[in-house]
Amino acid sequence: MRPLDGITVVALEHVIAAPFATRQLADLGARVIKIERPGAGDFARNYDQRAKGMSSHFTWVNRSKESLTLDLKHEPALTILRQLLETADVFVQNLAPGAAARMGLTAQALQASNPKLIYCNLSGYGENGPYRDKKAYDLLIQSEAGLLSITGTPETPSKVGISIADIAAGMYTYTNILAALLQRQKTGKGSVIDISMLEALGEWMGYPMYYSMDGASPPPRTGASHATIFPYGPYLAGDGKTIMLGLQNEREWALFCEKVLLQPELATDPRFDKNFKRNENRVELNAIILKIFSAMTSEQVLAKLEEAQIANASLNDMHQFWDHPQLRARGRWHSVESPNGSIPALLPPGINTAYEYRMDKIPGVGEHTEAILKELGHSAESIQQLKQAGAI
Repeated sequence: MRPLDGITVVALEHVIAAPFATRQLADLGARVIKIERPGAGDFARNYDQRAKGMSSHFTWVNRSKESLTLDLKHEPALTILRQLLETADVFVQNLAPGAAARMGLTAQALQASNPKLIYCNLSGYGENGPYRDKKAYDLLIQSEAGLLSITGTPETPSKVGISIADIAAGMYTYTNILAALLQRQKTGKGSVIDISMLEALGEWMGYPMYYSMDGASPPPRTGASHATIFPYGPYLAGDGKTIMLGLQNEREWALFCEKVLLQPELATDPRFDKNFKRNENRVELNAIILKIFSAMTSEQVLAKLEEAQIANASLNDMHQFWDHPQLRARGRWHSVESPNGSIPALLPPGINTAYEYRMDKIPGVGEHTEAILKELGHSAESIQQLKQAGAI
């Protein structure tokens, strides 16, 4: 048995944040019924065609779900959704604030007939406050949360290369739902969850927030280098390849000087004998490090760092990550079915000896509509009528 076997989640969701949360619930065994628009479905399906003709975003966050197409502008479609929610355990929606309420899909209305329902709103800024109705996309939340102010080079603020605000919101949606399920075991009642992308990403901004507390200077933008710990970041070797290294304390600094730079006297050099001094004099220290690294290949540099037990990494691209030896050695690759055939997928993080993750098919648009409607008691004739009316 998986932890969420027997739990039914109905998701009125699109794009990344909510789908990422509900996919993780599906990973743990939950039945996730994804509500999509008839025809095109979730518009994230059409972002690109890089994953065997499917969208890379959609492929990532929608396996193991059932797709039910409903046009909620039609009352019969709304009736079907309400019928599903009468017995569901969890309802997740990330429509624009107020949109669900305008359709009568409020927590108060739904919990009146299903008191055990866990109702989760996910939005950019939350269900109240002056920004409630402001449009919120990932890049915009990165900007509002101050992430762009500390990311990039001194000349150019840069976004994070993944949808980090969506991912943060999806993670807190997932964990809040798990907590609500545990709470329901104690109280027998459902609850209402309000997740804000700004607040989710804001939690992850804790270090730069406190670093700049009481008007202090915030962390500068330093590219791939660390803003306050040095040396920590990318270095070019003599073969033109970049390696990453990181020092965390004075013991490691002494080892680095002795075993990698072969200049043990640098450890006590008054310009570099404390991290804050190294940070202040990073231009001078960088010149020393790069001169030594330029006489070695990247493999030789990495070998020396490993020998000295200095943290290091290769600067991999996506193709190298696909073929990462550590993932392969740990058996982290699986495959899932899709409308376009079998596709590789990483197993969810975390290995649990008590169960295996659910890794089922990525659904086609409306693939499960008829089966779900029959389950709800609709006849073949009724389903045909709904199709003709454009409700499904």
